[in-house]
Amino acid sequence: MSRFSGILSNVNDFVWGPVMLVLLVGTGVFLMVRLKFRPLRNLGYALRQVFSKHSIKKEHNADAGDISPFQSLMTALAATIGTGNIVGVATAMTLGGPGALFWMWISALFGLATKYGESVLAVYYRQQDQKGEMSGGPMFSIKNGFKVKWLGAILAGAFAVFAVIASFGIGNLTQINSIADAVLGTFNIPTWITGLVIAVLVGIVLLGGIQSIGKVSSKIVPVMAVFYAAGCIIVIVLKLDSLPVGVGQIMDSAFSPASVLGGVTGFTFASALRFGVARGVFSNEAGLGSAPIAAAAAKTDHPCRQGYINMTGTFFDTIIVCTLTGLAIAGSGVLGSLDASGEFVTGASLTIAAFGSVMGPAGSYIVTIGLILFAFSTILGWSYYGEKSLEYLTHSIRARYIYRAVFAGIVFVGAITSLKTVWNFSDTANGLMAIPNLICLLVLSKVIVQQTNDFDEKFLKREKMMRRQAKHS
Repeated sequence: MSRFSGILSNVNDFVWGPVMLVLLVGTGVFLMVRLKFRPLRNLGYALRQVFSKHSIKKEHNADAGDISPFQSLMTALAATIGTGNIVGVATAMTLGGPGALFWMWISALFGLATKYGESVLAVYYRQQDQKGEMSGGPMFSIKNGFKVKWLGAILAGAFAVFAVIASFGIGNLTQINSIADAVLGTFNIPTWITGLVIAVLVGIVLLGGIQSIGKVSSKIVPVMAVFYAAGCIIVIVLKLDSLPVGVGQIMDSAFSPASVLGGVTGFTFASALRFGVARGVFSNEAGLGSAPIAAAAAKTDHPCRQGYINMTGTFFDTIIVCTLTGLAIAGSGVLGSLDASGEFVTGASLTIAAFGSVMGPAGSYIVTIGLILFAFSTILGWSYYGEKSLEYLTHSIRARYIYRAVFAGIVFVGAITSLKTVWNFSDTANGLMAIPNLICLLVLSKVIVQQTNDFDEKFLKREKMMRRQAKHS
């Protein structure tokens, strides 16, 4: 078993190696330039769209789709904002140095174009299933958009297979394991009880399908984000005197050939870049191809409108939530702390230490509750991704009900199982999903540009003009 674990670790290091990181960031840069930086220039417009009546109220929206644009974004954010925002940021800053946070910001800025492009394609190429629900995502974009049909069939099938595997791994087992461990450590509740409770809750939500997932996500995600963000802001404000030093370390570590910061030695530009980009992409999922599956379910009048709405997920996830975590850690001065065994404190423990530096024991409660909400919502979001991917592979409505039952059952298994090997396996499957998706984005980039130009002419220019007139009236 140890040999298999070693092989899997090497495979995972290769999948998430320099080639993948260049491809992920490079695709974002390519799309941003080809779109003339419109995802960045129109970020303000996109944020206003998120909270518009058209987006939030499904009953006020007669467009084709299953859930409101806001519920679609919340479903995507439910799967996106997860343990990566608490565990991933802390891990990246420990392994890559404080500068990893800077490179998370850079990957997120170009990730706006990636998330926008894949969401546009998901809506543009979506189709109705046997029950009349919308199905979309990279597998449908590849299948319906590629002119070389045999190549499209292979890449679409590969994406769907990896998505199903990843849904059980990174979308289920690793999330519930994080919840169970955190609850055990903070509240001393046995892991099997946590697993049973969460499994029942997940099963209840999944009974209602995407409608239920969308409703629950639209309630949980804003609450959990505000709750956790408020905790981070408290830490940052109470440690405000130390914040300039922490920010200085972030920028120094991001560009220095080598640096010694916060008691942690050996940070380099390469390590900050690698871990920052890897954890940034892993957190906001831009380029991995999972979030567009939720975008395809939205009631929208144009693919680009939902593209703009869904791309804000990258902004909320990395620019807001990950940044708050990173600044709380950098400003608190806990980065580089050693535990009782002499190892660097990392992961959730480092974030808890940052909160505890100003809140004492209450800090661990806030981080643990945040982790529970983040991970639970991720489980719900990924269940929909996996279900739609399996449905694509089997062409069977019955398969979705079997999947839901198995998925809920796996929640309990994940709570009581050690998952070191599963983490690497999940990481690998998640990375392999990105390959066909990124190829799809590059091959179909012309379609993304055409749709963007069409939206500009039909909607965007007029809506911006009306807004300017309303401000001056």
